[in-house]
Amino acid sequence: MTTITSHNNPRLKELRKLQRRRDRDRSGLFLVEGEDLIAAATEAGRTAIEGYRAAGTAVGGDGFDDVDPDVLAGVSTLGSGTRAIGVYEQRFVAPTGLLCLCLWGVGDPGNVGTMLRGALAFGASCVVLGPDCADPHSPKAVRASMGAIFAVGLARVSDVRELPGERVALVAGAGEPLSQMEESRPVTLLVGAERDGLPDEVVAACGRVAHIPIASESLNAAMAATVALYEMTRPSTRVPKS
Repeated sequence: MTTITSHNNPRLKELRKLQRRRDRDRSGLFLVEGEDLIAAATEAGRTAIEGYRAAGTAVGGDGFDDVDPDVLAGVSTLGSGTRAIGVYEQRFVAPTGLLCLCLWGVGDPGNVGTMLRGALAFGASCVVLGPDCADPHSPKAVRASMGAIFAVGLARVSDVRELPGERVALVAGAGEPLSQMEESRPVTLLVGAERDGLPDEVVAACGRVAHIPIASESLNAAMAATVALYEMTRPSTRVPKS
């Protein structure tokens, strides 16, 4: 197999384009960097549409093309470079399931990726992206997800009424403590932007409002979502809904 040795290789130029959201949206593709994330994709049954690896390594198997390591580093979004880059298809599902996490206006891609990871850890059926959310397929979000991007269903909505089950708005200091809320399934937990929280009209469209009792002023949005999912799936503190 011929090794790619030119920074001007047209296929690598196409990879660089996928670092931009408009090109990801147009193509429906996204980049995955690193052996662990590519292994997570394989474990989830996802096959790279195309793949590139540093020459002399066996990352990705036979479907990956060899690239001079310095040339591959020139395509990477990581400061230290990478040993492998895969191109995968974006996939979206309908918002459904017993426990959904909905992000509304969460603009930081690192938070979006971390929320995907938390959703996977606590068995959420899907993560729903409302308006003005960061792209879950951006390089930063994909890295922060630690492979959860391949294992948790992703959905998109523009209206709260599209969300399944009872809708619970997570609002700092408002409503009932989440740990004391009656258990309900199906249910969608809504989490807003870190600075502004959920818009008033979104909160008004939810059936319940809940908060996480904390000693300080606020939590990072990704931390709040993770703690909330933990509380909602901890049977010892949940009260069955009559």
